[in-house]
Amino acid sequence: MSRKPRKDERHAQILEVLRYTPHVRIATLASRFGVTAETIRRDLDALSDQELLDRAHGGAVARPMGIQPPIDEREQATVDERRAIAHTAARLLEPGQVVMIDAGSTTTQLAWQLAANGQALTVITNSYPVARAMASSASRLILCPGDFNAREGGVFGQDTTDYLTRFHANIAFIGASGLTPEGILDVNRDAAWVKRTLISRSERTYLLVDHTKFAQTVLERVAPLSVLDGIVTDRAPSDAMTQRLERAGVAVHIATLEAIDSALSARASDTTAREDTA
Repeated sequence: MSRKPRKDERHAQILEVLRYTPHVRIATLASRFGVTAETIRRDLDALSDQELLDRAHGGAVARPMGIQPPIDEREQATVDERRAIAHTAARLLEPGQVVMIDAGSTTTQLAWQLAANGQALTVITNSYPVARAMASSASRLILCPGDFNAREGGVFGQDTTDYLTRFHANIAFIGASGLTPEGILDVNRDAAWVKRTLISRSERTYLLVDHTKFAQTVLERVAPLSVLDGIVTDRAPSDAMTQRLERAGVAVHIATLEAIDSALSARASDTTAREDTA
């Protein structure tokens, strides 16, 4: 008897089905996976909570490809996962480097992590939340001009991209609405142009995405996988996606919540030790 797929495998396969079928029924999915209808309901509820699909009578429908929630709503989802990603991404930087940071909920978490680490960097960003996080840090902050988009919490447009071409960076951190074998995808066309500019002006580029972005096909392809030096995520992609990333020369960094707990414990112990010797 074949093995029943695990919950994360079911979730990935449900999203894959919705790429080609606008509506799926609970009974159909239950039969396909060999599980109960109640299990599928819980799967669909979980995916709906992550805003990866919309519930419909008797099943689910695909979310529109050109829409995503505003940034303040996105910041309330998968918080622990994005914190873990930010912690791992911050370790890729060295003091004194120039870093470009994209607008987005996960990149904002990175900014808070960098500020907490106290590294002296030069940070170039089009994101107001990123700028706010870095404002009281030891880093030099350069904020781009442009047309403000309240849903994204950042500035976009030709003024933004033209301004960015004045700079060179050691590393860029970008986010995305989706990641597929086709490449990096985003629902916002203006944001896509900013990401392309960040990629072109940086020696290395890392994509920060949590697992909910895997296999998500949305409006526009930003760039192929080959432009990336690595991705930082909270779960390993599917075997097929991992193989595509390997062929494109993209390193995969898996962040874990345990790594954060360990780092926080070490930081607390170091603080206690300094206080004891003071």
